[in-house]
Amino acid sequence: MKIVGLTGGIGSGKTTVALMFKELGVPVYIADKEAKKLTNSSKIIKRKLIQLLGNAAYKDDALDSKFVADKIFNDAALLKATNEIIHPRVAKHFKRWASKQHTEYVIKEAAILFENGSYKYCDHTILVTAPKKTRLQRIIKRDHANVEAIEARMKNQWSDAKKMKLADFIIENIDLNKTESEVKKLHTLLCKKSR
Repeated sequence: MKIVGLTGGIGSGKTTVALMFKELGVPVYIADKEAKKLTNSSKIIKRKLIQLLGNAAYKDDALDSKFVADKIFNDAALLKATNEIIHPRVAKHFKRWASKQHTEYVIKEAAILFENGSYKYCDHTILVTAPKKTRLQRIIKRDHANVEAIEARMKNQWSDAKKMKLADFIIENIDLNKTESEVKKLHTLLCKKSR
């Protein structure tokens, strides 16, 4: 079974693309969603994050995402330390999950697939792109966040140009119908490559 990494900058629509693959019967692992679950269920992660970020990192026994995001996205060292606590455990969780799937390939959707080096464990990689203006509009609509906060998060991700050098496939996600058609073509190709 092949592992296909799927990534894209914030607001590119990588989760939308991941769900299109899911509709085609491909098992999809959304790393950010699983990381959130692990930050609430793992005692080790919880203890280490509190040591790193303070007691305010958790509110009512759940990770205070806004507090954590505000702290780490403006501090490269804190962001790196947080990722070092969470990502190895997500990688382990993904391996267990993938071993239980019985399909030609699975999708691992991760925001920082290239940045954290996990693309090296994928057989193929897909990069989802969209113009910066489109991405900003999507995030403002989705998260009701201000432009400065979004741009601070964007600065912590690699540029599309840098990611393109490592991506096997690129999907430009502007028009949903076109994106869906690209996903179907890619699915057929990936099934052939997985045989």
